[in-house]
Amino acid sequence: MTPELTALTLAALLQCLQFVLFAVPANLELGSGYTTSARDRPPSREMSARTARLGRALSNHFEGLILFTIAVAVTQMSGQNGTLSALCGWVYLAARVLYVPAYALGLRPWRSLIWSIGWGATLIMLIAALL
Repeated sequence: MTPELTALTLAALLQCLQFVLFAVPANLELGSGYTTSARDRPPSREMSARTARLGRALSNHFEGLILFTIAVAVTQMSGQNGTLSALCGWVYLAARVLYVPAYALGLRPWRSLIWSIGWGATLIMLIAALL
């Protein structure tokens, strides 16, 4: 497996871990009555700030993972794997790993800086595929 595909696979596993990190406290805080419902109404209880942040970090990774997946797919299908694309893959993954606790703990402005590094790595990978 190429480094880019390995980073993508690990990023997907990170997404699974993020889901658990959010879902467990959300279920405990909101109650199974709400979390197993159709959620047609707002919950009667609020989630803690940290759990809500974990939910937003999860959503954010879904968005970032789509673009990163495109970058890896383009790199793979065009046969343009190399040192730069591998480095970008690992930088993206490292940024996403660091982003979760930074968001959960409300670390500002570090959370945004970490996000920018991961997004920049994805952008560089996409641009490099065009050159």
